[in-house]
Parts: sequence; C-alpha cells; structure tokens
Amino acid sequence: MAAGDYVQEIGYDDDVDLDLCQAIETIIGEKIADGDVDDVFDVILMWWRSDDDDLIDGLVDAQVTLKDGGVVWLLTPKANRPGHITPAEISEAAPTAGMHVTSTVSAAEDWAGFRLVGKKNYS
Repeated sequence: MAAGDYVQEIGYDDDVDLDLCQAIETIIGEKIADGDVDDVFDVILMWWRSDDDDLIDGLVDAQVTLKDGGVVWLLTPKANRPGHITPAEISEAAPTAGMHVTSTVSAAEDWAGFRLVGKKNYS
C-alpha cells in the first residue's frame, strides 16, 4: 500500500489487529473505508477466518469493488490460532477465483497476509 491508495476493509470483527489498521491509515493518509461503501478501490483489506463463508466466494466478491490492477490483501489468523486458513487452501482457492498469490507476509502478531492480484494483472 502507498500514500493515496483508496482501501476498503471487509471481514472486520473484534479480533482484527487495530495497530495494523492504524498503520495502514497512516500510510494511505486517510481512513480505511468500511465494507458497505459502494465504490471502486485500489486495495481490499480482507480479514478471513476458517469459519467465514466460502473463501472462493469471498475472493470473487472482493473483486467487485476492486479497480483493474488492484490488490487484495487477504489476512488470516496465523497457524495454531483459531480461524487459521492454511497457505495451501489459499493457493487452491485463488486461481478458482481468478486470482494469484504473489507474496506472503507476517502482517501482525496474530495475522498472516497474502497479497493477491487478478490473473490478468500478474506479471
């Protein structure tokens, strides 16, 4: 993410990492938009847990408000934490949703981050 990026957050719940959200808002220079905002975004910040709906459906839905060339950051609890989704599950779901995992990061103490882009934007 970079200054000026327009970011939407979906999957917000009481377990999200607020320090990470504040750091992102500092970088982009504005508040992160709620999941119910109907607009087109540069980045979708997607908090996802194993007991949420189907991951493929979630990734497809996230792309509805994502601009061409935009990025989805999928955040899931790290291994051995409630709600963890394995990297294999994400790698399997991404292509079915028309996406590709380009990198992974330790996003926060309890959250792993997976950067996904549309297949046509992968280079």
